[in-house]
Amino acid sequence: MTAMPTTGASRVTQMFRPLLAAGATVALLSACVSFGDKAPPQLLTLTSDAAPTAGSMALASVTEAIIVDVPTVERTLDQVRVPVQVSDSAIAYVQDAVWADKPARLFRGVLAETLAAKSGRLVLDQVETGSERGMMLSGQLQRFGYDEGMGAVVVRYDAVIRKPGSPLRKQRFEASEPVATVDAVSVGAALNRAANTVATQVAAWAVN
Repeated sequence: MTAMPTTGASRVTQMFRPLLAAGATVALLSACVSFGDKAPPQLLTLTSDAAPTAGSMALASVTEAIIVDVPTVERTLDQVRVPVQVSDSAIAYVQDAVWADKPARLFRGVLAETLAAKSGRLVLDQVETGSERGMMLSGQLQRFGYDEGMGAVVVRYDAVIRKPGSPLRKQRFEASEPVATVDAVSVGAALNRAANTVATQVAAWAVN
């Protein structure tokens, strides 16, 4: 069979067919995938009320240091949004409230700073030591958000102390702070206060 000659119009159609297909694919993706969200007005972070002063030093062997690990968390806290406990089985989020980092890492920083200031001891993380030979503070961050029923933020931390040659010690610490207006600024400030309260309690318990 003799092939039909290709006209100018058909050549143009063949040339643009891949582009048309690509355009259709992008249109299909854009209907179900977001390629970028509007940036929040500000990012929230945590700061320690008892951070060591500038120039302060601590000198110790690894076995004498306190190693503070990042707390484990459940899925609702493994992100940068601030959860709202609406009921026992429902979670929402505070509008425009976004952490600069995941709350477990931010809370670990407050714990470490508070321990260093309160105890005067060398405080490290596992990345710095590469081992677990010293006193280890670990645990789980159970609550770190706003509770609608209480009208307050709640920080709950189950701390575990492990020392070489000593039995494990575990204790739950909790603090709450009332919030009059549920917005990013108010909730963030209240969580910072509650986190510092818990960190101070943990520091007093850990060095006993």
